[in-house]
Amino acid sequence: MTLMSGGQAAVEALKAEKVSHVFGLIGSATMEMFDALYDAKDINFIGVHDERTGTHMADGFARASGQAGVVLAGQNGPGATNLVTGLSQAKAAFSPVVSIAGMLAQGHIYRDAFQEVDQQSLFTPVTKKTWTAPSADRVPELMREAFRTALSPRRGPVHLNLPRDVLAAQAEFEQMQSPDGYRVHRAPAGHPEDIAAAAALLANADRPVIIAGGGIKNTLGHAQALALAEALNCPIVTSPGHGDAIPFAHPLNAGQMGPRGNAVASRLVKEADVILALGTRLGFNSTFYSYDNINKDAKIIHVELEPTAIGRFFPVEIGIWGDAPQIAAQIQAALNQTMSRSAMDMWAIGFQAERQKFLDTRDAEAIETHPTQPSGLFKALRQVIPHDAAVTMDAGTLCLQATDALNYHTPRSLFTPLDFGLVGFSFAAGLGVKCAQPNRPVISLMGDGGFGMTLSELSTAVDHGINTVTVVMNNGCWGAEKAYQRDFFNARYIGADIGSPPFDVVAETYGAAGFRAEKLSDVAPAIEAALACGKPAVVDVAVDPNALYSFRRDSFKHRGG
Repeated sequence: MTLMSGGQAAVEALKAEKVSHVFGLIGSATMEMFDALYDAKDINFIGVHDERTGTHMADGFARASGQAGVVLAGQNGPGATNLVTGLSQAKAAFSPVVSIAGMLAQGHIYRDAFQEVDQQSLFTPVTKKTWTAPSADRVPELMREAFRTALSPRRGPVHLNLPRDVLAAQAEFEQMQSPDGYRVHRAPAGHPEDIAAAAALLANADRPVIIAGGGIKNTLGHAQALALAEALNCPIVTSPGHGDAIPFAHPLNAGQMGPRGNAVASRLVKEADVILALGTRLGFNSTFYSYDNINKDAKIIHVELEPTAIGRFFPVEIGIWGDAPQIAAQIQAALNQTMSRSAMDMWAIGFQAERQKFLDTRDAEAIETHPTQPSGLFKALRQVIPHDAAVTMDAGTLCLQATDALNYHTPRSLFTPLDFGLVGFSFAAGLGVKCAQPNRPVISLMGDGGFGMTLSELSTAVDHGINTVTVVMNNGCWGAEKAYQRDFFNARYIGADIGSPPFDVVAETYGAAGFRAEKLSDVAPAIEAALACGKPAVVDVAVDPNALYSFRRDSFKHRGG
């Protein structure tokens, strides 16, 4: 037994979980914990400028590493409330973020104390679970529960409040328990009867399609998914935001499907007679919950680790609860090798020709003029981004267009806000990805508005040597909203245009490297120089402010548009 404070016990629990990085902002409510972190030489504390962006860093770290990302808000009240946006984002992405915040002393609760807010109620809707530690001796137990909950299916963020008096109190503690003793290590395989039925349905299909989602990407299960696709010789598409689930160059990869995907992949899903949904909810970004984006007559085999997701939005022929890569391998093993292949093979040959034509046309029709057009910029990025790079993106129309306009060669290399649609995510998330994978190039795409929200973290990047490259697609406006005002509100612009300082100069002022691309021919050299400079870098790219696109035209059907 060892006598420790609650703050020391919290840090010992982090060490037992083998936490390598903690992102956070110092505050007086958690001084005992910060003092203990001072002695924890195996934990790298990354001090941030805003708790929201610190949460995005923890989110990016978690998604890239497959481990929990940890964020610490040192101050109760405003320090804690700043976490809400980041945790909401992590929840939408099923990202295992462990959030910790200081809290006022329990004796001051319900007295309108300084910086008092009901943190238990605040975080409950935006996390898998929220706890408040009642005493110092319970801290290790609740820390274990937090990591267990964050990392168990379906993964997601959790939050733990640590009151000041709990952190300061002394208690006797046993040696911290290793997670090997209590964490689930294996996900379930599919039931044999379901596997046999799925294999038979696929073997007799004429136009099968596999949709690979987060359940393939986040488990690095592309080998099993591709082996099944190869056994069937059928196309495999990816759900939006998971275009990196399958290596770009594989001949059966059609790219991202759905209303924000490419025309080839989207057509396949609209025409398929059997759809195998592997680790995807078939949710909003994939379908808009509409049969406009998925064949109403298709028989759906829905494979999901979260049982409540199966058949939630579309009726399914076969629902299989379990781990998507395992189930893909099971179905492959169960396939009848004497199945008729003629119709299926013609389906694959036709799609591959169409896919190649799409890629060739995408390059041929890129507009390479001044001012820089999005298609020309994306072509330049395809040519210069290293194949092993990780790419983070924001919301907004330029990033939404870029999501399927870039090529992802290595699974788990695309990190986006997904269904939360958050502006201001990309740069901070990229810093977290780089901390998780320091030897990998990390490129973050943002609009000028989103980067303006978060550029103070340039100081964090410089202070800690987190050398990412941020490409700011600068069109001087909130592009999505300005497009809607143009297309549906008679160009009555209000609040759409924004001014910004030269971001390359701002970067230099922070001690980072700054580059400017006034014309398209400047882009590739600037990014190459940024990748080679050995510093955090910002490339400010001037993009045509009139190159606007209304992505969500369906949102304005009520206006007759």
